[in-house]
Amino acid sequence: MPNSASTPFWCVSANPAIDKRMRVTKLTPGQVNRVSEVRAEPGGKAAHVAMVLRILGADPLWLGFAGGSAGEKLHSGLRGIGIRVQPMTVSQETRTNLEIIDDDGGVTEILEPGLPVVAKDWGSFFEVCEQSLAEEKRPGIVIASGSLPPGSDATFYARLTELAHKHGHKMFLDTSGEPMRAALSAEPDFVKPNREEAAWLTGQAVDDRPSWKNMLDQLIHRGARSAVVSLGQDGLVWRRGAGQEAYYAQLSGVTGKSSVGSGDATVAAFAFAAAAEFDAEHTLRFAAACGAANCLADAPGRVREADIRDLESRVRIETLA
Repeated sequence: MPNSASTPFWCVSANPAIDKRMRVTKLTPGQVNRVSEVRAEPGGKAAHVAMVLRILGADPLWLGFAGGSAGEKLHSGLRGIGIRVQPMTVSQETRTNLEIIDDDGGVTEILEPGLPVVAKDWGSFFEVCEQSLAEEKRPGIVIASGSLPPGSDATFYARLTELAHKHGHKMFLDTSGEPMRAALSAEPDFVKPNREEAAWLTGQAVDDRPSWKNMLDQLIHRGARSAVVSLGQDGLVWRRGAGQEAYYAQLSGVTGKSSVGSGDATVAAFAFAAAAEFDAEHTLRFAAACGAANCLADAPGRVREADIRDLESRVRIETLA
């Protein structure tokens, strides 16, 4: 697999978490449910992106808020798997997200919102980000993922995009709602909403091939330089840039443990592919395979290279007319 280790990657998380995964025979609401297995891992979308990049051979730097004992576990867990961490300690306890998996494959997610971040900590966050981006003279990729803490300024990702571009780096963005809408005006280099998030942005359904292509056009018209829309089990659609072909990629027949983190693995793959200068077909095969490989992993972000290689050959790619 090509090595993009020479490209700097920053994985930015304003609202990270500890991911606690529980397994039960069958989840029954309102009843006592006995758990057969519990795992607690570093979490949040940016952490999953960093994990996948590290497995692919890159050396990402994770930047994010963290506080309390959960924040310490988050930092130590990332460092324990070889990911460099730029800690920004706050007084608020880092949130914990819960994923409950039935033996029949059903997945229930319970996501804490996180706690508000005070103004001085936001100021420190941008100072640390700017210093890190300014010190790196090689062109790199900033990957910002996930929600913002309650009460945050919706222009956070727009400001971060401007900061990345100011210092000669690309910006890859995976978020939703008003933060995504605001960020599009700053022209991020890549965005990846899912079907529901894209529909919310435009007020239009994303339910057939013409609407897929139209959605990509709209995202690029609104400012994105490249756009992917994730369709879940139906695959993904991608336009590399304005005036370029739109593609559809699908990989069927993968029965996995959980899809949590698969979108993050896909984003990591697109960033890695951009750094390695893969062509369009290779990029799509690689990204779809990474997303599917995450479904087979023991925990979000823990993809296996052998699974990626095996799955790449099974990806079907079409040009959207």
